[in-house]
Amino acid sequence: MRISVIGCGYLGAVHAASMAELGHEVVGIDVDERKIADLCAGRAPFYEPDFGELLQHSLASGRLSFSTDVADAAGAQVHFVCVGTPQKHGEYAADLRFVQAAAESLLQVIEPGELVVGKSTVPVGTAAELARMFGEKVPGSLLAWNPEFLREGFAVRDTLHPDRLVYGVPDGPDAETIVAVLDEVYAPIVATGTPKVVTDYATAEMVKTAANSFLATKISFINAMAELCEATGADVKQLADAIGFDDRIGRKFLNAGLGFGGGCLPKDIRGFMARAGELGADQALTFLREVDNINMRRRIRMVELAREVCDGSLLGKHIAVLGAAFKPDSDDIRDSPALNVAAQLQLQGAVVTVTDPAAIENSRRQWPQLDYAATPEEAAERADAVLVLTEWRQYRELDPVAFGEVVARKRVLDGRNALDREAWTAAGWTYRALGRRAG
Repeated sequence: MRISVIGCGYLGAVHAASMAELGHEVVGIDVDERKIADLCAGRAPFYEPDFGELLQHSLASGRLSFSTDVADAAGAQVHFVCVGTPQKHGEYAADLRFVQAAAESLLQVIEPGELVVGKSTVPVGTAAELARMFGEKVPGSLLAWNPEFLREGFAVRDTLHPDRLVYGVPDGPDAETIVAVLDEVYAPIVATGTPKVVTDYATAEMVKTAANSFLATKISFINAMAELCEATGADVKQLADAIGFDDRIGRKFLNAGLGFGGGCLPKDIRGFMARAGELGADQALTFLREVDNINMRRRIRMVELAREVCDGSLLGKHIAVLGAAFKPDSDDIRDSPALNVAAQLQLQGAVVTVTDPAAIENSRRQWPQLDYAATPEEAAERADAVLVLTEWRQYRELDPVAFGEVVARKRVLDGRNALDREAWTAAGWTYRALGRRAG
């Protein structure tokens, strides 16, 4: 099939290259000339494992191209909308300007019988409004909502081997046609027996935000337990292990620590609350406000813990922060808990040096006031304390004996409960972590 992808950011670029990998002829459209130039040259504009290789392979196949001109999307049978929906400045609600701009640009090229497929995370009700617009302006055009479930660090795998497909379709005779077209788009995936949910627009729009709200709630739950563990002397890691054996609960996302960040979970739960309020159902999601509060408190507690470890004062103390991205295997620093903590430490008088395997350049642009180092050893030279705030494999596998020769004081704060506490304490380190006894 011939497919266009409108928006070539993180979601769109991965989706475009993956659709070409499935055998389709794909053109990615974006207004950012530099981004398009990078993609055309086979350079990934962001860090994502396996994406660079997929991009180059798809370009070499001749099935993938990129353009800044929406006219190049003409003739596509399916048009995917993959633009961002950031949080509005000063509000909880999602900013739909990019979705609206993408839809309006498609009006220039779309023909009757062609299918527009939304993948962006949007407030419930958006798809119905867009369907009305396309129906009025281009009678015979079709619209579906097909939410994405990408995890940064696993985006290629999640696109080519998803754990489910969700099709949001309208009531009426067009539904069968839309399902058939989407089944053709995803034919190799459908053929493997991937679970498929065919539903209405509203349900499809809610799936992503509901899933992210559940995950955020689970993360904040174990972090609330960490607060209680610190008050009682209990160990949150052992608590999580114990309750995780209950298959109704499970162990995933029960890792206490610095909490969640990034471009999805925080803005999605806030947007979910905002939309519920607009619909008069705000009481249904009031619990998410406390989920958000618990998450933000973890950052404050990490700064307090660093002050405790540094003998009650951060003034003039050299602090090494290992990790800048909001999660490992990513260079995404949006709402990064690690950088938020680093900035707070500096504001309170600490001399902070940050390192990260992938996110230093992004961090330097957004937080130029911080100092940066290429390696953990360089960051930790003469440090009074080391904070592990993003659980990169490189940091989990550090040799505490050798690493101890670099620092001024062997004091480590494990912000992700990712280190082997026994190994670090055996090497002479003072070990502290959120929700765990001092070691």
